[in-house]
Amino acid sequence: MITLNVNGKRLEVDVDPSTPLLWVLRDSLGLTGTKYGCGMAQCGACTVHLDGQAIRSCVKRASDAVGRQITTIEGLSTDLSHPLQRAWIEIDVPQCGYCQSGQIMSAAVLLAENPKPSDDDIDDAMSGNICRCGTYSRIREAIHRAAEMKTAGRRAE
Repeated sequence: MITLNVNGKRLEVDVDPSTPLLWVLRDSLGLTGTKYGCGMAQCGACTVHLDGQAIRSCVKRASDAVGRQITTIEGLSTDLSHPLQRAWIEIDVPQCGYCQSGQIMSAAVLLAENPKPSDDDIDDAMSGNICRCGTYSRIREAIHRAAEMKTAGRRAE
């Protein structure tokens, strides 16, 4: 048994400590918003936050997350009120949608570190997230929109 802090909850799971965090989140905890893409930390579909930093959960052992704060896409908000989620909907970012939770999780760290990113800042921060549908311009637009929402104080985090 290992104990994980996921989305503000302390949860015990009976898994091999070397199990990738992705599979613990999806299979053991039923948090399926985090997606499996490549399994090699190359595509970003499995991005979650570990102590506020974007990490690839497909290559992070569950035991490495013990005692740390894990946030999944489900933990950003329970009602789609997070500025990024609202902007994603407003801009109509997703096409197939598969990569979008990883995109949003990476964007959330970017905005936490840089509340008013430039296009270059966004491109640099999001470069590890692949969108096979090519929605990059809408992703960039939504990140700018979320930054505006946050600046306007429409939602405190």
